Amino acid sequence: MTGAAVGRTVLEGLRVPDALSARVPAEQRGAGRDDVRLLVSRGTEVSHHAFRDLAGQLRAGDVLVVNTSRTLPAAVEGRLGGERLVVHFSTRGDDGRWAVELRTPGTGAGAGAGRRKGATSARAGGPAGAVVRLPGGGHLVLEEPLNPAGTRLWWARVAGGDVAGLLARYGRPIRYGYTERDQPLSAYQTVFALPSPDGSGSAEMPSAGRPFTARLVAELVSRGVQFAPIRLDTGVASAEAHEPPYPERFEVPATTARLVNASVAGGGRIVAVGTTAVRALESAAGPGGGVRAAAGWTDLVVTPGRGVRVVDGLLTGLHEPAASHLLMLEAIAGRPALERAYTEAVRHLYLWHEFGDVHLVLPDETAHSPSCSSNFR
Repeated sequence: MTGAAVGRTVLEGLRVPDALSARVPAEQRGAGRDDVRLLVSRGTEVSHHAFRDLAGQLRAGDVLVVNTSRTLPAAVEGRLGGERLVVHFSTRGDDGRWAVELRTPGTGAGAGAGRRKGATSARAGGPAGAVVRLPGGGHLVLEEPLNPAGTRLWWARVAGGDVAGLLARYGRPIRYGYTERDQPLSAYQTVFALPSPDGSGSAEMPSAGRPFTARLVAELVSRGVQFAPIRLDTGVASAEAHEPPYPERFEVPATTARLVNASVAGGGRIVAVGTTAVRALESAAGPGGGVRAAAGWTDLVVTPGRGVRVVDGLLTGLHEPAASHLLMLEAIAGRPALERAYTEAVRHLYLWHEFGDVHLVLPDETAHSPSCSSNFR
């Protein structure tokens, strides 16, 4: 389970101002979770909407593929000798080990102290054999880097092995420095999240599904839009430029495979809610585009060279210009469309990151529509 570096993304020259980072959840900025903006791309045609008007951008027969993985309270305080650490539990391996990331806690002092307190900064992992003490008397032992070429993520064994219990008692959601303050775990759960029998889940929220509400789901269903569940347990976010997603555990149920295949045969569009849904669904797709039930680990990285076999559209957040996720967006939307959308997102002050605005990529079916129309208020 290693990741190899990927190439440069098309947007690496784009500058996203710090002011466009979403610092608190949408419901603390406005009227509710669905009170975010929706940037819609159809080829290079761009329009601006409110997310709660999503139903107007879809049509009967479309299938939204959603990730049901539940977000874990994956950050736990620890100590390595006399050094204070925060341990991010990323991924549980088949052999009982966990891939973990060691982080340096924020100081809560100086300029920007409010945001740094409770947040963390990057720290190299290791060394092999190091023992990190955990709350409640437990500890973990670092064994080897997840990727021999990197130092960020390490495989570790946890004394007692009850990581689910450890996280439930002492964990909190992973948080980064662009956010304003700690949030409860409920702020990181989507309306689609389901508990798993073994307590596993995602280290970080499958955030594309966050703006959905039960009311919006009901409206979409009433208009003939269908929902198909998959599960992909996300690891910690890629913190290094050009670093691809690491292998992750996924499941595409037989019912989802049948629904997707039937919709494709009937001319419906398959719209993935999040890059995680793309990764899972494309991992279960054959060369001809048919989807089968599948479960296990996927190391698939969707790039323009590989392309997509079954996904027609994507609903996703706005990604950093060097993030490997943008290669997936380019594979779905094409380079000109991606460049246009992100230029417009910066110009219109869209918000980035997990609490920010969202981007809907659809096939180019509106070649004669006015460019950059706006009905967002």
